[in-house]
Amino acid sequence: MIAIDLGSNTIRAIKYDCATNEKLNEFERIIKTADRLVETGRISDEAINRIIDAIKDIKKLFGEYKIKAVATEALRSAKNKEYVLNKIKEATGVEFEIITPFEEANYTAVAVENCLKKCGFENERFFLIDIGGGSTEFILKNKDNIMAESFKLGIVTFTQKYKTPDAIKIAVKKKAKIFKDFIDLAFSTHKKPKNFVASSGTPTSIAALKKGMNYNTYNPEKINGTVITLADLDYWADKLMKMEMKKREKLVGVGRGDLIITGIYIFREIFKLTKYKECIVCDDGVREGVAISKCKMENK
Repeated sequence: MIAIDLGSNTIRAIKYDCATNEKLNEFERIIKTADRLVETGRISDEAINRIIDAIKDIKKLFGEYKIKAVATEALRSAKNKEYVLNKIKEATGVEFEIITPFEEANYTAVAVENCLKKCGFENERFFLIDIGGGSTEFILKNKDNIMAESFKLGIVTFTQKYKTPDAIKIAVKKKAKIFKDFIDLAFSTHKKPKNFVASSGTPTSIAALKKGMNYNTYNPEKINGTVITLADLDYWADKLMKMEMKKREKLVGVGRGDLIITGIYIFREIFKLTKYKECIVCDDGVREGVAISKCKMENK
């Protein structure tokens, strides 16, 4: 089967074998779904065209299989969501489901639980963050229970609203205080888990840089299980800020040069609020969770 995750900045897809529970192929492209969403409240025609082109390329790469496609915060927020979904379906035949923040959290938790198990970490209890383009998800997984909250603070929307690195840094510090209530409640309700985990583009980019990879040499299997610290974030924030945009984008991807800085600022504040010393990174996210969940349903 094919699972597609349409995010606020990136579209990610995998071809997945339900019989062996293995990824057969994967696809990722920056399509900036949420570009200008803050200003207009709508997904632009240019972004719709980028999404359609990416889906056509996914089908060409993977072949004709069952497709489960989901969309997250950008589509949840867009005033023209129905128009966007209809245009995509007309052009590609793919029907997207706009999932709720809790469904998004659940899919991510399923994927990360599987990632931690494969990497040899305890996977029944963990605290997980997913820093997306339009929102940031917090998830505490406690055996069969999930406690989750979605905050409309994402790297694309933040970057487009506050413009300069200094303004973004100040805004992140100020706005991130709203995370504290959920963190305190989660840790007092279920006791603070030993493992702090992060998925999504910012953590995976830092993990790749730490391992000597760049956007073109990125290997998700080598990213899963990588441990990063607050010192790693400080080091790469400083190093990336001193680079010309062209060189920075060579490392983290075209269209991500400014976004990676915002992502690091958000990640740093969460590190400080949670008081964790280190974080396990998983490349696996919503698309893997969708595939695993769908396969389990079909195998029943």
